[in-house]
Amino acid sequence: MALSRWCQLSPCGILSVGAIRYGDDNVRYAVDMDWWLRVAVTVDPSPGQHGLPADAGLTSAETAIEGRSLGQIAWRRLRRDKIAMGSGVFIVFLVLVAVLGPHFVANPDVYHANLINPTFSRPNGPWGGISLAHPLGVEPVNGRDMLARVVDGTQYSLLIGFLATVLAVVIGVVLGIVAGYFGGWVDTVIGFAMNVFLAFPLLVFAIALVGVVPSSAWGMSGNFLRVVLLIFVIGFFAWPYMGRIIRGQVLSLREREFVDAARSIGARGPYILFRELLPNLVAPILVYSTLLIPTNILFEAALDYLGVGLIPPTPSWGQMLSDAVSNGFYQIDPMYMVIPGLAIFITVMAFNLFGDGLRDALDPRAR
Repeated sequence: MALSRWCQLSPCGILSVGAIRYGDDNVRYAVDMDWWLRVAVTVDPSPGQHGLPADAGLTSAETAIEGRSLGQIAWRRLRRDKIAMGSGVFIVFLVLVAVLGPHFVANPDVYHANLINPTFSRPNGPWGGISLAHPLGVEPVNGRDMLARVVDGTQYSLLIGFLATVLAVVIGVVLGIVAGYFGGWVDTVIGFAMNVFLAFPLLVFAIALVGVVPSSAWGMSGNFLRVVLLIFVIGFFAWPYMGRIIRGQVLSLREREFVDAARSIGARGPYILFRELLPNLVAPILVYSTLLIPTNILFEAALDYLGVGLIPPTPSWGQMLSDAVSNGFYQIDPMYMVIPGLAIFITVMAFNLFGDGLRDALDPRAR
């Protein structure tokens, strides 16, 4: 009798039998568990031994049961979370709207004065002038198409939110790994920098920076310069959140056996940081990046609301809310305030729900 076994132990130690299969050549036991465990045992008895019939059913052409990878286990958990999957589908839809939508909607800067009531300066018809030609209605006073402006605002909000998150993640991951692995004075200096950035009055700084930077600088001008400034301000001051999380993970990982093994064969610091530690940090990086994106989208909308975001008439969700409140449009056309507000609310909610589901799928112990 030949016996082969492969086993990866579990921190919680709970097993659940996945399948037992009998055949005339072999018996295969596949045992799976809910947390990082895969066990496969193959026993090759002779026909008739161990109480197994000689004609017990499986042919030798059938393939053996294969254990699932960690990614497959996480995907299976995520698929069972219907709320997270629905949020993920909505996020994909938002990205498609941001990329393809501007090519299929009307020009967001074209005025439609014939759709505005000249006496009350509000759209003709109920619900902000909603019609087949303008599914979300039109703006008060000037009659610009709301759908086109919301779609263009989606493009800018996602662009700034994603790129600011990438900047924050890159800086936070690099400094977090370095601080957690080397410790000592390096950890002290980086930790102090994190505290300084966390205590910095970011909103005041953003308002002051936009006021100081001229309309043309560093070879850039107009909205392109403003978008670059927003990405820099939001991303550069958001890295301490990611840095603290990564530092805490590295403090635990640096004491693991695989790091000691890498040191014992002469691996240097950069190799251990980016070839040994970084691959084990993919899960927390993905989770907290997903949760950081909606925070950056909200901050970008807040800057637009305060008038230090995109330059009009470029549409943005925060700027539309600001116009509705400051000009009193919400009194004559409430839909002008409701539509961009719902766009911000649904987008942020979708990212938060998807991030929660991704966290539960990649780290069930956090439930």
